[in-house]
Parts: sequence; structure tokens; C-alpha cells
Amino acid sequence: MRLKSFTAKTMKEALQMVREALGDEAIIVATREIENAVGGRMTHITAAVEREMQIYDDAEAKANPDNWLYENEESDDGGSIASEAITDAMLRHAVPDDVINHILSCAIVFDEEEPRLAVMASMQNLFDFEPFENQALSDPIILAGPSGAGKTLACAKLAARGLINGLDIAVITTDVERAGGREQLEAFTRLMQIDLVTAATPTELKTALMALGNKDQIIIDTAGTNPFDQSSVDRLSGFINVKKTDPVLVMPANINADEAAETAEIFSQIGVKKLLPTRVDASRRLGSILAAAYYGRMALTDFSATPKVADGLSRLTPKRLTQLLMPQTKAAKIRVSKKAG
Repeated sequence: MRLKSFTAKTMKEALQMVREALGDEAIIVATREIENAVGGRMTHITAAVEREMQIYDDAEAKANPDNWLYENEESDDGGSIASEAITDAMLRHAVPDDVINHILSCAIVFDEEEPRLAVMASMQNLFDFEPFENQALSDPIILAGPSGAGKTLACAKLAARGLINGLDIAVITTDVERAGGREQLEAFTRLMQIDLVTAATPTELKTALMALGNKDQIIIDTAGTNPFDQSSVDRLSGFINVKKTDPVLVMPANINADEAAETAEIFSQIGVKKLLPTRVDASRRLGSILAAAYYGRMALTDFSATPKVADGLSRLTPKRLTQLLMPQTKAAKIRVSKKAG
């Protein structure tokens, strides 16, 4: 089996390239949007096929830089045992069928006998991982999500981590409707000696952001948003669009995967491009994380696996996600694969 990637300006053009190069037998392994050199959006498709393929040389790629492609070849010998183990693990986590199929299709081409390595490579290929950096950020982080998802606690954890790393942190809350919402966050910020700013409207938020423009990181907590109530979604959208922000969906891991997928799709429509799962420690089925990231086309950031602020958030990487999905045993410790990064 061979793996080949195609990039074009539109999905239609990319699929046409797949058909012309590989034929109707090709399996679509993954699709995603990427940014080109001038800041535009491109569609990237990875496809696999079992027969021989035409190899395009560098001269052709340079002649048509908007539609380039490359090839990576792997064998699928001896992959049935690994595929069974991966399928069993994904079913245990209630991962949607479409996502399982893409994970398996991707895992086959890496020719790894160890299922965890194959899963880790698949996670690397199928999903984007963008953990929060412990440094000054140009865009304010705005935490969004349904009521009770853990936004306020995540906000406190991000603020605490920034302080530990010597950053000048500002915290803003737009949650003025929930009883005790501001007070809960204020209890955390008071201990950290951070002033909590309240912004009840987008206009007030804009004013607050202008006043706090010299801070290293600005973290914004929002009221719970009902994804199935358009007025609630529109209200959140108003805050997100005040200026360039970094919107993050905070979502508990212990919810139904289909519900998570639909929720993520709705939040993505108003510009939310990242996912921060919470309550991972209280979840035995993590299919919701994969479903939300896959259908919402969201990058995975950090995750929360403890209610303690001091313990903070953990970075979500392909290796860590694989460990959560397929826990290690003493007899089979996972190692870092060069293929997975």
C-alpha cells in the first residue's frame, strides 16, 4: 500500500487530483485545511492505494505550486493483529465509525506491529495539536463552551500556569448572568493577586482589552453557551468578534461522542478552532474528544484531568492522547516513533 498527499485550492480540485493520480480505488485517509505561504487556505488530502502509482517529480511541483503533491510509501503486511487491537480500543471509547475508519486507514500505512505506535502515528496525521505556550501571546484566549464544562476552572489553571512562568497575566469575565459566576473566578484570582475585570457586553470587552494591551497573556472566561440556542450562540459570537482572539472550546470528555461532534461543529461555525477537554480523569470513554476534534476541525490544546488548580493543565500530544486511549502496561511501554514525531 502506498500513501500519497495532495494539496489544492479547493476540495473539489484536490479530489479530482486523487481520482486522476490514483483512480477510484483510492482510500481517503485524511482531509484538512492548511495555510499556504501567503496566508490563504488550501485543502490537503491524504489518500492510499494498493497498486503502483505515478510519481511526480520536483520540476512538476515547482511548475504548479498551487497544486503540489508528494508520496510516502509503506507496507501493510502483518497489520491485521494491530488493526484488531486498534478497533477494539476505539470501540471501547465509543469513537464514531467514520473516525475509526480513518484511524485504521491511516494506521495501515505505517506498518507498525505495535498498535500504540500505529495509533500515535495516526493521531499525528489526522489531528492538529497546538498546546498553549508558556510565553507572551499576541491574541487573548477566550474560553467558550456549554454550561458546566469547566471553563472557569480552566481559566484559573491557565492563569496560574502563566504566573508560575513569570508572565504578566490579565483575566476578564463576561459571565455576569450566572449566580456566583464572577465570585467563583474572583476567589481564584484573588489568591493569585490578579485583578478580575468584568465585561458585560462586547463594547465593554473591547474597552478592557485596549486597557490591558500590555499584558503577556489575557484570558477571557465566558458564560455558558447553549449550542442549540441561536441567541446564546450569537451572544458568544459577539464577544469573539470584538477583536482578533484565540477562541477555545472547553468541553467535558465524559459526554456522548455524537453530542460532542454536533456541539463542536456549531462552535466552529463562529470561529472556535481549538479544543480543551476537561474531566478526563472522570471519563472512561474518550470518543468525544476525537469526535469533536474531527467533525469540528479543531486543534487539540491541553486537557484537564484534575479539579485542583495547582496541578493545572497537561499538554495534549499524539503520544499523550494515545496513552489515554490505550493505557500502557509494564510489559508494553510505548516509545516515541520517528514517523509520528
